[in-house]
Amino acid sequence: MNAQEDKGSTPRKNPTAVERRSDRELVTTRAFDAPVRLVFQAWTTPSLFQRWWVPKSFGLTLLSYDAEIRVGGKYRLVFGHPEAPEPMAFFGTYLEVVQNSRLVWTNEEGGESGQVTTVTFEERDGQTLVEVTDLYPSKEALDEAIATESTGALPLQFEQLDEILAEEA
Repeated sequence: MNAQEDKGSTPRKNPTAVERRSDRELVTTRAFDAPVRLVFQAWTTPSLFQRWWVPKSFGLTLLSYDAEIRVGGKYRLVFGHPEAPEPMAFFGTYLEVVQNSRLVWTNEEGGESGQVTTVTFEERDGQTLVEVTDLYPSKEALDEAIATESTGALPLQFEQLDEILAEEA
């Protein structure tokens, strides 16, 4: 997968770029027209996070979200889908939390072989550049994630985040 911009029916001022940077790394970047303080808050305030994290087109419902956003703190998201017999849980541990700058967490629902997600926030000329790096435990794990399309949500999520940031600004 080469660097690409998300494609949609309407032009976007700030496109989302997705790039496979190595055998194990998938990086998604996007600039947001909001100060870093507000963008970071949207990632770390549960009431805001819940409003943009689930792509509307996926048919999922976020049933619950618990997060203790601090180093060593845990998070747990539980989703429901009309075609799934049981709710799906995603959970992990925060490894780094640097106010308005960086979040790092584990993705433990797949056992010890889950990826580690790093999100950086950098303010530039009134915009905030967000970079999300998913580091998978192996080339095969990233290949599988791409093949099953489980890596494709962020561009949709970022569109929804844009809406929330515009409301909050």
